[in-house]
Amino acid sequence: MKTSVATIGKQKYKTEIQAGNHIVIADEPEDVGGGNLGFTPTELLESSLASCTAMTLRMYADRKGWDLEKVEIKVGFKRNMATGEVTFMKEIQLFGNLQPEERERLLEMGSKCPIEKMITGTISVTSYLK
Repeated sequence: MKTSVATIGKQKYKTEIQAGNHIVIADEPEDVGGGNLGFTPTELLESSLASCTAMTLRMYADRKGWDLEKVEIKVGFKRNMATGEVTFMKEIQLFGNLQPEERERLLEMGSKCPIEKMITGTISVTSYLK
């Protein structure tokens, strides 16, 4: 099992996240007591969905030989505090010389990225102390 490790010290909210050989910083905005040194946890989740979708579309277009020059994915979400329901919104912008049917197929393929499958499936979290 691959793991990501988040480490926080005494510097309020600044968290170092390591996955393999890569490190990113997460933090909270200054207005809630953080140092605004990196992505918020929510931004990391949105970024995971956006980047996975973009990569999925790039892979598919490359495999089909389509003229996809660039993909831009914007992700936001709404949370209903009463029901706990969360809705992610993905705005997909495709650049290149694409036929209408290619654009529609890419829109469809965007929902097949592994992160979207993960967050729309059944999720459970198990926590334990070491």
